[in-house]
Amino acid sequence: MMDNVLITLLQKELSADLHDPLNEKELQLRVQEKVSELIEHDFQGLINILYRIDVSEVKLKQLLKTGEGKDAALIIGNLIIERQAEKLKHLHHFKDLNKGDDKEEKW
Repeated sequence: MMDNVLITLLQKELSADLHDPLNEKELQLRVQEKVSELIEHDFQGLINILYRIDVSEVKLKQLLKTGEGKDAALIIGNLIIERQAEKLKHLHHFKDLNKGDDKEEKW
């Protein structure tokens, strides 16, 4: 089962119903379908989502160039999932760092 926090975050960012619980393949497929829909009907909206999520433009261009013949929606969808999972990993890491019992002032 996929991390519910990741699914919720993706649902919010993509304005999509991703129906949890999902396995990784189902999540990829649903995100790919949403990205495909955005490519066809709201490309500017997709661009806005990519910037808001902070998907690396350089990495995206490189993967699209080297992945010729592959579905662009799959490549973009995987990058979106990867970036959101990375954000959650960093969030959990910093939460763990701040759990100490020390009495120091924390930012």
